[in-house]
Amino acid sequence: MKIPQDFNEKISEYKRIFTKFNAVHNLSAYNDLNPAINDSIYPLKFLEPNKLKTAIDIGSGSGLPAVFLAICISECEFFLFEPAQKKASFLMLIKSALKLENITIKCQKLENCEAFRTDLICSRAAFKIDKLLEISKGFYDENTLFLLYKGSSVNSELSTIKNKIKQIKIINQNTRNYAFLKGVKC
Repeated sequence: MKIPQDFNEKISEYKRIFTKFNAVHNLSAYNDLNPAINDSIYPLKFLEPNKLKTAIDIGSGSGLPAVFLAICISECEFFLFEPAQKKASFLMLIKSALKLENITIKCQKLENCEAFRTDLICSRAAFKIDKLLEISKGFYDENTLFLLYKGSSVNSELSTIKNKIKQIKIINQNTRNYAFLKGVKC
């Protein structure tokens, strides 16, 4: 996947706004955003962006990974679900400042929203996989791809639900495990 020409410019603006907002509202403990940004976009090496028309990010927080994925996959509509008002406000500010027309911010929990089918569900939040599948019912079918940013517990989380998933691919990069799930039984 090719990174857009204005990617570095948008990243610089994101960092500037994040630093200013974080000083007042304490969004995150990140001192260096570069590893988190690189972590967010690493899975682009394995995605087929032309197959993605809609995507959901559950527990968007400060926009990791969805803001950076949305910059790179501009033809895909991203719905960022973040129930914390201060984080949702930050995401609205980022959307406006970076002119990310393909992002919609939902200041609510996913399970409180009317369901719609999506092509990609991603999450970097602290949900266990079984819980994430449960709260996202109605938003996926057998063709939906899940992209989950997990740590060392990924295999134990998957062990109890493997029979509900047709395709599982885990890509390890340092301490991160990117879990790609497809064919999840509703």
